[in-house]
Amino acid sequence: MAAIKTNPGNFFEDFHIGQEIQHAVPRTVTEGDAALYIGLTGSRFALSSADSFAQNVGLPGATIDDMLAFHMVFGRTVADISLNAVANLGYAAGRFGVPIYPGDSLTARSTVIGLKENSNHETGIVYVHSVGLNQADEVVLDYVRWVMVRKRDRLAPSPEALVPQLPEKVAMADLEVPLDLDLSGYDTVLAGSPYLWEDYAVGEKIDHVDGMTLEESDHMIATRLYQNNAKVHFNQHTEGQGRFGRRLIYGGHIISLARALSFNGLANAFRVAAINGGRHVNPSFAGDTIYAWSEVLEKGELPDRRDVGALRLRTIATKDLACGDHPGPDSTGKYPENVVLDLDYTVLMKRRG
Repeated sequence: MAAIKTNPGNFFEDFHIGQEIQHAVPRTVTEGDAALYIGLTGSRFALSSADSFAQNVGLPGATIDDMLAFHMVFGRTVADISLNAVANLGYAAGRFGVPIYPGDSLTARSTVIGLKENSNHETGIVYVHSVGLNQADEVVLDYVRWVMVRKRDRLAPSPEALVPQLPEKVAMADLEVPLDLDLSGYDTVLAGSPYLWEDYAVGEKIDHVDGMTLEESDHMIATRLYQNNAKVHFNQHTEGQGRFGRRLIYGGHIISLARALSFNGLANAFRVAAINGGRHVNPSFAGDTIYAWSEVLEKGELPDRRDVGALRLRTIATKDLACGDHPGPDSTGKYPENVVLDLDYTVLMKRRG
Protein backbone atom coordinates (compact mmCIF):
# COMPACT_ATOMS: atom_id res chain seq x y z
CA MET A 1 0.00 0.00 0.00
CA ALA A 2 1.27 3.48 -0.85
CA ALA A 3 2.26 5.71 2.05
CA ILE A 4 -0.48 8.10 3.19
CA LYS A 5 0.68 11.64 2.61
CA THR A 6 -2.51 13.50 3.47
CA ASN A 7 -2.89 15.30 6.80
CA PRO A 8 -5.90 14.19 8.87
CA GLY A 9 -5.25 16.91 11.45
CA ASN A 10 -4.44 16.50 15.11
CA PHE A 11 -6.84 14.85 17.52
CA PHE A 12 -6.93 15.48 21.25
CA GLU A 13 -4.52 12.65 22.09
CA ASP A 14 -1.93 14.06 19.65
CA PHE A 15 -1.32 17.16 21.80
CA HIS A 16 1.03 17.46 24.78
CA ILE A 17 1.90 20.27 27.17
CA GLY A 18 4.76 22.40 25.88
CA GLN A 19 4.30 21.25 22.29
CA GLU A 20 5.47 23.93 19.88
CA ILE A 21 4.00 24.19 16.40
CA GLN A 22 5.21 26.32 13.52
CA HIS A 23 2.18 26.73 11.29
CA ALA A 24 2.42 26.35 7.54
CA VAL A 25 1.32 28.65 4.72
CA PRO A 26 2.43 32.27 5.18
CA ARG A 27 -0.20 34.76 4.04
CA THR A 28 0.41 38.08 2.30
CA VAL A 29 -2.52 40.37 3.10
CA THR A 30 -3.67 42.53 0.18
CA GLU A 31 -5.99 45.41 -0.56
CA GLY A 32 -8.28 42.83 -2.16
CA ASP A 33 -8.55 41.01 1.17
CA ALA A 34 -9.40 44.30 2.88
CA ALA A 35 -12.11 45.11 0.33
CA LEU A 36 -13.62 41.63 0.55
CA TYR A 37 -13.66 41.87 4.35
CA ILE A 38 -15.71 45.07 4.09
CA GLY A 39 -18.04 43.26 1.69
CA LEU A 40 -18.50 40.43 4.20
CA THR A 41 -18.97 42.53 7.34
CA GLY A 42 -19.87 46.07 6.30
CA SER A 43 -17.18 47.42 8.64
CA ARG A 44 -16.97 51.24 8.41
CA PHE A 45 -14.11 52.29 10.69
CA ALA A 46 -12.32 55.08 8.87
CA LEU A 47 -8.73 54.14 9.71
CA SER A 48 -9.09 50.88 7.79
CA SER A 49 -11.23 52.37 5.03
CA ALA A 50 -9.20 55.22 3.54
CA ASP A 51 -5.52 55.93 2.93
CA SER A 52 -6.19 59.66 3.17
CA PHE A 53 -7.71 59.35 6.64
CA ALA A 54 -4.82 57.21 7.88
CA GLN A 55 -2.22 59.56 6.39
CA ASN A 56 -3.83 62.50 8.18
CA VAL A 57 -3.03 60.79 11.49
CA GLY A 58 0.57 60.00 10.62
CA LEU A 59 0.27 56.47 9.25
CA PRO A 60 1.52 55.41 5.80
CA GLY A 61 -1.93 54.31 4.68
CA ALA A 62 -5.10 52.50 5.68
CA THR A 63 -4.40 49.72 8.14
CA ILE A 64 -5.75 46.21 7.73
CA ASP A 65 -8.83 45.94 9.95
CA ASP A 66 -7.76 44.56 13.32
CA MET A 67 -10.30 41.77 13.21
CA LEU A 68 -9.21 40.79 9.69
CA ALA A 69 -5.66 40.64 11.08
CA PHE A 70 -6.94 38.41 13.89
CA HIS A 71 -8.63 36.03 11.43
CA MET A 72 -5.60 35.84 9.17
CA VAL A 73 -3.39 34.80 12.10
CA PHE A 74 -6.09 32.48 13.44
CA GLY A 75 -6.44 30.87 10.01
CA ARG A 76 -2.75 29.86 10.01
CA THR A 77 -3.36 27.80 13.16
CA VAL A 78 -6.47 25.87 12.20
CA ALA A 79 -4.89 22.97 10.28
CA ASP A 80 -2.75 22.05 13.28
CA ILE A 81 -5.00 23.02 16.20
CA SER A 82 -8.68 22.87 15.29
CA LEU A 83 -9.14 20.92 12.05
CA ASN A 84 -10.97 18.29 14.11
CA ALA A 85 -12.65 20.73 16.45
CA VAL A 86 -16.21 20.47 17.64
CA ALA A 87 -16.19 24.17 18.52
CA ASN A 88 -13.86 27.04 19.29
CA LEU A 89 -14.74 28.07 22.84
CA GLY A 90 -12.98 31.21 23.97
CA TYR A 91 -10.09 33.66 24.04
CA ALA A 92 -7.92 35.48 26.57
CA ALA A 93 -4.78 37.60 26.89
CA GLY A 94 -5.06 38.87 23.30
CA ARG A 95 -2.76 41.78 22.53
CA PHE A 96 -2.48 43.49 19.15
CA GLY A 97 1.01 44.59 18.17
CA VAL A 98 2.23 46.59 15.19
CA PRO A 99 -0.42 47.50 12.60
CA ILE A 100 -0.69 45.44 9.42
CA TYR A 101 -0.68 47.09 6.01
CA PRO A 102 -1.43 45.68 2.56
CA GLY A 103 1.63 43.78 1.39
CA ASP A 104 2.60 42.48 4.83
CA SER A 105 3.13 38.71 5.08
CA LEU A 106 1.96 36.86 8.19
CA THR A 107 3.12 33.67 9.84
CA ALA A 108 2.04 32.06 13.11
CA ARG A 109 3.33 29.72 15.77
CA SER A 110 1.59 28.14 18.76
CA THR A 111 2.45 26.46 22.05
CA VAL A 112 0.12 24.03 23.83
CA ILE A 113 -0.36 25.35 27.38
CA GLY A 114 -3.31 23.30 28.66
CA LEU A 115 -5.24 20.06 28.13
CA LYS A 116 -8.39 18.63 29.73
CA GLU A 117 -10.34 15.61 28.53
CA ASN A 118 -14.13 15.86 28.70
CA SER A 119 -16.15 13.39 30.73
CA ASN A 120 -17.61 11.78 27.59
CA HIS A 121 -14.08 10.61 26.63
CA GLU A 122 -14.87 11.61 23.06
CA THR A 123 -13.48 15.15 23.13
CA GLY A 124 -11.10 17.31 25.08
CA ILE A 125 -10.19 20.97 25.54
CA VAL A 126 -6.89 22.17 24.09
CA TYR A 127 -5.45 25.53 25.24
CA VAL A 128 -2.92 27.18 22.94
CA HIS A 129 -0.88 30.36 23.03
CA SER A 130 -0.51 31.66 19.46
CA VAL A 131 1.68 34.44 18.10
CA GLY A 132 1.34 36.10 14.70
CA LEU A 133 4.36 37.76 13.10
CA ASN A 134 4.93 39.95 10.06
CA GLN A 135 7.79 39.58 7.57
CA ALA A 136 10.10 41.58 9.87
CA ASP A 137 9.36 39.18 12.78
CA GLU A 138 7.42 41.90 14.56
CA VAL A 139 4.50 40.67 16.66
CA VAL A 140 1.13 41.62 15.16
CA LEU A 141 -0.99 39.53 17.54
CA ASP A 142 -0.41 37.47 20.68
CA TYR A 143 -3.34 35.56 22.22
CA VAL A 144 -4.63 32.43 23.95
CA ARG A 145 -7.60 30.40 22.79
CA TRP A 146 -9.19 27.13 23.83
CA VAL A 147 -10.96 24.71 21.57
CA MET A 148 -12.91 21.47 21.94
CA VAL A 149 -11.21 18.80 19.81
CA ARG A 150 -12.40 15.28 18.98
CA LYS A 151 -10.49 12.23 20.14
CA ARG A 152 -9.40 9.74 17.52
CA ASP A 153 -9.99 6.88 19.97
CA ARG A 154 -12.21 7.41 22.99
CA LEU A 155 -10.27 4.68 24.82
CA ALA A 156 -6.92 6.37 24.33
CA PRO A 157 -5.35 7.40 27.67
CA SER A 158 -5.60 11.05 28.55
CA PRO A 159 -2.88 13.34 29.85
CA GLU A 160 -3.15 14.74 33.35
CA ALA A 161 -5.51 17.70 33.20
CA LEU A 162 -3.89 21.13 33.20
CA VAL A 163 -6.02 24.24 32.85
CA PRO A 164 -3.82 27.36 32.61
CA GLN A 165 -4.36 30.37 34.80
CA LEU A 166 -5.18 33.25 32.46
CA PRO A 167 -5.27 36.98 33.24
CA GLU A 168 -8.63 38.71 33.54
CA LYS A 169 -7.50 41.44 31.18
CA VAL A 170 -4.59 42.99 29.34
CA ALA A 171 -3.24 45.87 31.43
CA MET A 172 -3.79 49.33 29.99
CA ALA A 173 -0.05 50.01 30.30
CA ASP A 174 0.65 47.04 28.01
CA LEU A 175 -1.50 48.27 25.12
CA GLU A 176 0.43 49.12 21.99
CA VAL A 177 -0.13 52.43 20.21
CA PRO A 178 1.46 52.83 16.74
CA LEU A 179 4.61 54.90 17.22
CA ASP A 180 3.90 57.23 14.30
CA LEU A 181 0.25 57.83 15.21
CA ASP A 182 -0.52 61.57 15.50
CA LEU A 183 -4.19 62.29 16.13
CA SER A 184 -3.89 66.07 15.69
CA GLY A 185 -5.26 65.54 12.17
CA TYR A 186 -8.09 63.23 13.22
CA ASP A 187 -11.41 64.31 11.64
CA THR A 188 -14.46 63.29 13.68
CA VAL A 189 -16.83 64.27 10.86
CA LEU A 190 -15.13 61.86 8.47
CA ALA A 191 -14.85 59.26 11.22
CA GLY A 192 -18.61 59.34 11.67
CA SER A 193 -19.19 60.49 15.25
CA PRO A 194 -18.57 63.52 17.49
CA TYR A 195 -18.23 61.34 20.62
CA LEU A 196 -14.71 60.96 21.99
CA TRP A 197 -13.13 59.19 24.97
CA GLU A 198 -14.34 61.80 27.46
CA ASP A 199 -17.96 61.29 26.38
CA TYR A 200 -18.17 57.68 27.61
CA ALA A 201 -18.77 56.63 31.21
CA VAL A 202 -18.07 53.38 33.02
CA GLY A 203 -21.32 51.41 33.21
CA GLU A 204 -22.79 53.05 30.11
CA LYS A 205 -24.61 50.66 27.78
CA ILE A 206 -24.87 51.26 24.06
CA ASP A 207 -27.40 49.50 21.89
CA HIS A 208 -25.85 49.37 18.43
CA VAL A 209 -29.39 49.08 16.98
CA ASP A 210 -28.55 47.66 13.55
CA GLY A 211 -28.80 43.98 12.70
CA MET A 212 -27.30 41.77 10.01
CA THR A 213 -28.78 38.53 8.74
CA LEU A 214 -26.29 35.75 8.12
CA GLU A 215 -26.17 34.09 4.72
CA GLU A 216 -24.55 30.72 4.10
CA SER A 217 -22.28 32.36 1.56
CA ASP A 218 -21.01 34.90 4.11
CA HIS A 219 -19.23 32.49 6.42
CA MET A 220 -18.20 30.17 3.60
CA ILE A 221 -16.37 33.01 1.84
CA ALA A 222 -15.00 34.29 5.14
CA THR A 223 -13.53 30.96 6.26
CA ARG A 224 -11.97 30.42 2.84
CA LEU A 225 -10.58 33.97 2.84
CA TYR A 226 -8.81 33.24 6.13
CA GLN A 227 -7.85 29.70 4.96
CA ASN A 228 -9.71 28.34 7.97
CA ASN A 229 -10.38 24.73 6.96
CA ALA A 230 -12.13 23.50 10.12
CA LYS A 231 -14.67 20.93 8.97
CA VAL A 232 -17.49 22.24 11.15
CA HIS A 233 -17.74 25.33 8.95
CA PHE A 234 -17.57 24.01 5.40
CA ASN A 235 -18.21 20.25 5.13
CA GLN A 236 -21.90 19.35 5.13
CA HIS A 237 -21.08 15.66 4.66
CA THR A 238 -19.39 15.78 8.05
CA GLU A 239 -21.62 18.21 9.90
CA GLY A 240 -24.90 17.05 8.36
CA GLN A 241 -24.57 14.00 10.58
CA GLY A 242 -23.34 15.95 13.56
CA ARG A 243 -24.90 17.46 16.64
CA PHE A 244 -26.73 20.26 14.80
CA GLY A 245 -27.24 18.69 11.39
CA ARG A 246 -25.72 21.66 9.58
CA ARG A 247 -22.58 23.74 9.36
CA LEU A 248 -21.73 26.13 12.17
CA ILE A 249 -21.05 29.76 11.43
CA TYR A 250 -17.39 30.47 12.26
CA GLY A 251 -17.46 32.20 15.65
CA GLY A 252 -14.89 34.70 14.48
CA HIS A 253 -17.37 35.89 11.86
CA ILE A 254 -19.76 36.75 14.70
CA ILE A 255 -16.95 38.73 16.38
CA SER A 256 -16.42 40.63 13.13
CA LEU A 257 -20.11 41.41 12.78
CA ALA A 258 -20.34 42.58 16.40
CA ARG A 259 -17.36 44.86 15.89
CA ALA A 260 -18.79 46.17 12.59
CA LEU A 261 -22.19 46.80 14.17
CA SER A 262 -20.53 48.65 17.06
CA PHE A 263 -19.62 51.47 14.66
CA ASN A 264 -23.10 52.79 15.44
CA GLY A 265 -22.21 54.25 18.84
CA LEU A 266 -18.44 53.68 18.86
CA ALA A 267 -17.29 55.04 15.49
CA ASN A 268 -14.20 56.69 16.98
CA ALA A 269 -12.94 53.42 18.49
CA PHE A 270 -10.36 53.39 15.72
CA ARG A 271 -8.27 50.42 16.87
CA VAL A 272 -8.80 47.17 18.74
CA ALA A 273 -5.86 46.96 21.15
CA ALA A 274 -6.69 43.83 23.17
CA ILE A 275 -9.04 40.87 23.48
CA ASN A 276 -9.26 40.37 27.24
CA GLY A 277 -11.59 37.41 27.11
CA GLY A 278 -14.41 36.02 25.08
CA ARG A 279 -16.83 33.13 24.79
CA HIS A 280 -18.92 31.72 21.97
CA VAL A 281 -21.83 30.76 24.18
CA ASN A 282 -24.34 29.46 21.62
CA PRO A 283 -24.03 28.45 17.95
CA SER A 284 -25.10 30.57 14.99
CA PHE A 285 -26.42 29.38 11.65
CA ALA A 286 -27.33 30.82 8.27
CA GLY A 287 -30.59 32.73 8.54
CA ASP A 288 -29.89 34.09 12.02
CA THR A 289 -29.93 37.88 12.40
CA ILE A 290 -27.12 39.23 14.57
CA TYR A 291 -27.50 42.26 16.86
CA ALA A 292 -25.04 43.72 19.37
CA TRP A 293 -24.76 46.01 22.37
CA SER A 294 -21.77 47.13 24.43
CA GLU A 295 -21.10 48.14 28.02
CA VAL A 296 -18.15 50.32 29.05
CA LEU A 297 -16.31 48.34 31.72
CA GLU A 298 -13.30 50.56 32.26
CA LYS A 299 -11.63 53.73 31.01
CA GLY A 300 -7.89 54.11 30.97
CA GLU A 301 -5.22 56.67 30.20
CA LEU A 302 -2.12 55.55 28.33
CA PRO A 303 1.47 56.31 29.35
CA ASP A 304 2.94 59.35 27.58
CA ARG A 305 -0.15 59.89 25.40
CA ARG A 306 -2.62 62.70 25.98
CA ASP A 307 -4.34 62.27 22.62
CA VAL A 308 -5.38 58.62 23.01
CA GLY A 309 -7.49 56.90 25.65
CA ALA A 310 -8.61 53.30 26.10
CA LEU A 311 -12.07 51.88 26.65
CA ARG A 312 -12.53 48.35 27.90
CA LEU A 313 -15.80 47.09 26.48
CA ARG A 314 -18.05 44.12 26.95
CA THR A 315 -19.94 43.42 23.74
CA ILE A 316 -22.82 40.97 23.66
CA ALA A 317 -24.05 39.63 20.31
CA THR A 318 -27.46 38.02 19.98
CA LYS A 319 -29.33 36.18 17.26
CA ASP A 320 -32.90 37.03 16.31
CA LEU A 321 -33.28 39.26 19.36
CA ALA A 322 -32.77 43.01 19.34
CA CYS A 323 -30.61 44.14 22.22
CA GLY A 324 -32.84 46.71 23.86
CA ASP A 325 -33.20 44.53 26.94
CA HIS A 326 -29.45 43.91 27.16
CA PRO A 327 -29.59 40.15 27.79
CA GLY A 328 -26.70 38.52 29.64
CA PRO A 329 -26.11 35.45 31.81
CA ASP A 330 -28.40 34.68 34.71
CA SER A 331 -27.30 34.26 38.32
CA THR A 332 -25.97 30.76 37.58
CA GLY A 333 -23.90 31.95 34.61
CA LYS A 334 -26.22 30.42 32.02
CA TYR A 335 -26.91 32.51 28.93
CA PRO A 336 -30.24 32.76 27.09
CA GLU A 337 -30.16 30.72 23.89
CA ASN A 338 -30.31 33.89 21.81
CA VAL A 339 -26.93 35.10 23.10
CA VAL A 340 -24.11 33.91 20.84
CA LEU A 341 -21.08 35.96 21.92
CA ASP A 342 -19.79 37.59 25.09
CA LEU A 343 -16.60 39.49 24.23
CA ASP A 344 -14.41 41.57 26.55
CA TYR A 345 -11.99 43.74 24.56
CA THR A 346 -10.20 47.07 24.67
CA VAL A 347 -10.25 49.78 22.02
CA LEU A 348 -8.29 52.97 21.48
CA MET A 349 -10.16 56.23 21.04
CA LYS A 350 -9.18 59.84 20.41
CA ARG A 351 -9.19 62.18 23.41
CA ARG A 352 -9.96 65.88 23.38
CA GLY A 353 -6.86 66.55 25.43
